[in-house]
Amino acid sequence: MSKFRIIGRKELSGEVTVSGAKNAALKILPAAILTSESSIIKNVPKILDIEKMVSIIESIGADIKLENNVVMINPAKINSAHPDEKLVKKLRGSIVLVGALLSRFGEAVFSQPGGCLIGARSIDDHLDVFRQLGVSVEYRDEKFFFKGKPKAGEVILNKMSVTATENAILATVLSPGTTHIHVAAAEPEIPDLANYLNKMGAKITGAGTHDITVEGVSELHGADYEILPDRIEAGTYIMIGVMTNSEITVGPFVSEHLAIVLKKLQNIGAKFEIVKKDGVEYLKTLKHGKLIAEDIDTRPYPGFPTDLQSFYAVLMTQAEGRSHIFETMFEGRFASIEELQILHGETQILNPHEFIVDGPILLKGNTISSKDIRGGASLVAAALIAEGETIIEDIEFVDRGYEKIDEKLSKLGASIERID
Repeated sequence: MSKFRIIGRKELSGEVTVSGAKNAALKILPAAILTSESSIIKNVPKILDIEKMVSIIESIGADIKLENNVVMINPAKINSAHPDEKLVKKLRGSIVLVGALLSRFGEAVFSQPGGCLIGARSIDDHLDVFRQLGVSVEYRDEKFFFKGKPKAGEVILNKMSVTATENAILATVLSPGTTHIHVAAAEPEIPDLANYLNKMGAKITGAGTHDITVEGVSELHGADYEILPDRIEAGTYIMIGVMTNSEITVGPFVSEHLAIVLKKLQNIGAKFEIVKKDGVEYLKTLKHGKLIAEDIDTRPYPGFPTDLQSFYAVLMTQAEGRSHIFETMFEGRFASIEELQILHGETQILNPHEFIVDGPILLKGNTISSKDIRGGASLVAAALIAEGETIIEDIEFVDRGYEKIDEKLSKLGASIERID
């Protein structure tokens, strides 16, 4: 197992490049199998989760080539609707392959997807979507057996689930007639998926709102597409710039996608400016004075992202006062908070959805362990502001969601070393 060795309290400077959006790429690659023609997907982050998704799609017969941040996918030789079970169990996002397989082949065999342990995340919402579309769902021998081409019609999601929304889109793009998806999630990665599908010849409107319309088409074709910047990675480095009180430039990013995060940072006393380079937005963090604690509650987009909750908690250790953090999305997503306590963070977990942070406090280096993607990366941020040396174990979680985070931080002047 690899580890990070970090010496904290170094002032950072320079510019960090934001990679393509992980949560868009993980859905756009499965969308590429909806045709027998090849596609070229650009700005794909080089992370473990993408490698896993590529392997899963290869397991059903697709030819895929990765060069730098470009994925060339040829789905012409796909010969199976049963992805490798061992691979599926390692990646929760693989569930969106079901919608694509049903749309193209009218069947799929799938194991229960795996992933980070950040609370109960069953696939019941996905099963409900497929049943609403007329698909037969049977569970036996620890596998789900899906049968039947999805039929266009009305789909009402149980809640604003991002992947269930994406599965509903993928399942119906080739279904004759009109499908209306109600209570849809609105995260920016969903219109990115729709934009790619529309470039392939789909007819999708309303993506990015809570009501999406899909007009079924008879076929799709291959397309070249560039994935949007990762708003969570951008938010990660922006908060690192603020908590280390450093002047760093982060981009490219879309400020609208982080509107509530930037508003909260302004409220607590952070200083920054947004600049444009060749029409693309970048953010530069500036020196600030005293930070004042403020509460947050995580919500579906455009609310405060659950994926940035753990970073905000680390930031609050440097702010004056008590902050109350209400995690509405997942219960028990506090493994990183328990590790933060090992660094002398003044935190108290109230219940599976709420905790408080008291600050300011000088964090002190120790040996800690990452438990999930975002929580693990937030511990990297904590180590950057902690006094002395911090060892972070199980960093493969961080590598699942962040492209070369150690190299990017090193270029900013951080003292971070990967120990294999």
